[in-house]
Amino acid sequence: MARIGIITCANATQDLGCSSVVCLADLRKRKGFFAAYPVEEPLELMGIMSCPGCPTLAGFDKFLQRVRGLTEFRVGAIHLSTCMKYLCPFQEKYQTLLADAFPKISIVKGTHAEHLEPAKFRELVQGLFSQPRRTMIDLIVSG
Repeated sequence: MARIGIITCANATQDLGCSSVVCLADLRKRKGFFAAYPVEEPLELMGIMSCPGCPTLAGFDKFLQRVRGLTEFRVGAIHLSTCMKYLCPFQEKYQTLLADAFPKISIVKGTHAEHLEPAKFRELVQGLFSQPRRTMIDLIVSG
């Protein structure tokens, strides 16, 4: 049995509301990056979590502490979600940290099938972050 953990991008999940539906659908259907697992081997999702956000001085330690929540349950592979693969400027550092801290766990860059070119995906996500949106400040100053 392949015991899998998924780490998603905090910006995508918390700020943009991604619920990882496509990642989870491809896991169930063995598509995308989950197609690499042998068909006869059951896939078990042990956990899914977002990164702790873009790192500060303690960010990388915080990342490893968070991942420990997956490794304690004997995952054999950790997938960095496709949004992390496309958007995260720290993905290489995260991958190195994981490989060093958990050498027996496979680190896979990607989850679901890629439907857009990376540049187009980044452009569309940038557009989502650039949309004007109302916040609590707008209510306070207007009212």
